[in-house]
Amino acid sequence: MELQEIRPIYQKTERLTVLILILALPAFGMVYLFQNSGNVNWDLPRLPEFFEWALAGISSLILVAQNVIFHKKIKTGFQQTELVEKVKIYTQATSQRFLILFAVSILTTVGLLLNKNPVFTVIFAVALVFFSLAKPSPDRMARLMKLKKEDRELVREASRPELS
Repeated sequence: MELQEIRPIYQKTERLTVLILILALPAFGMVYLFQNSGNVNWDLPRLPEFFEWALAGISSLILVAQNVIFHKKIKTGFQQTELVEKVKIYTQATSQRFLILFAVSILTTVGLLLNKNPVFTVIFAVALVFFSLAKPSPDRMARLMKLKKEDRELVREASRPELS
């Protein structure tokens, strides 16, 4: 019974994370390639230096904050005894984390577009590292939520595609 409850929760989160990556990577990639090609001039206004560095600082601060927020939410799952509740907490924390990382990717894309400052490329690269580290997987969930062996196997089974 738990398997039937866990599978859609896990799959929904996995779809969301892939969708966010599909949106974030090409957007930044296009801006990065256009900025570095030197052939395209969109005559966009340049942000004042204060706003440029404020945008970079806010993006960096959000990167740190998302990690803190994620781990605080995960800690609330330790109090739960039901596996389904633990999975819900993990998937909610992961979804929120990916949405925050998506916001950072948009901020860095806009920053690079308007200012051509390589610091936005570095911040985006750090966001990509977090995207990679945050991608939901049964092993990651089991490790972070400190699941028992039988719960680990159930989560691993739920992550596999259904055979019709």
